[in-house]
Amino acid sequence: MKVALDTNVLISAVATRGLCADILQAILAEHQLVVGETVLAELRRVLRQKLRVPPDIVDEMDAFLRRQAVVVAKAPTLTLKLRDRSDLPVVAEEVAGGANVLLTGDQDLLEAANKAPLPILTPRRFWERLRINPHADE
Repeated sequence: MKVALDTNVLISAVATRGLCADILQAILAEHQLVVGETVLAELRRVLRQKLRVPPDIVDEMDAFLRRQAVVVAKAPTLTLKLRDRSDLPVVAEEVAGGANVLLTGDQDLLEAANKAPLPILTPRRFWERLRINPHADE
């Protein structure tokens, strides 16, 4: 299964221990990570500016994700209506990368899930589904 993580889930996965870190580990071991350039850019910005991670560590994380994931640079524009228009390229890149599911804690994205071109789930909901059927495509 191809799984996409939004910026906040990815930051939680790399900066803390817990559910998001476990999910990232499971994806890297058993599935395929899909990440767009929009998420990678936001990840670099947040790690540097908000979390004050040293630049060399940020560069290592970026390089690691680029080696491990399907990275999507450009994507066709989606007609999906979202309150936060900055989420549109995130969804578009994940769709263009063939993601089967997008994981997020962003309430705006979760509320738009029924109109989105791919399932959008919370990390907890995904984890529950993954534990029930580890190899099912969403």
